[in-house]
Amino acid sequence: MQEDTYFRVLRMLQANPDLTQREIAEKLGVSTSGLNYCLKALIGKGWIKVHNFGQSKNKFGYIYMLTPMGIAEKAVLTSRFLRRKMTEYDALKAEIDSLKDEATSLTQAGPRRQI
Repeated sequence: MQEDTYFRVLRMLQANPDLTQREIAEKLGVSTSGLNYCLKALIGKGWIKVHNFGQSKNKFGYIYMLTPMGIAEKAVLTSRFLRRKMTEYDALKAEIDSLKDEATSLTQAGPRRQI
């Protein structure tokens, strides 16, 4: 779960480095304090750096930049995330196919009468 959150945050920041913590938290469906904890962990790992843009009228104007190590880790996390999602997809597809077969069998058998 934590790895998925790291992946999603890194992916979001790479695409939009100027998002606020509140915007990121809303998009991810996590609390702002939870996201803050995650960002501190990513900074501690050296995967992102925070830059304050001084010309901004918004005193909380930060840009979150992926470091070269962060970009490399994002690639690893992307691969793992994709592998997990493909496994989930295969399991879900098998369940759907099974339910379709069951529904077809029930439909073909018709209603049963009680004696």
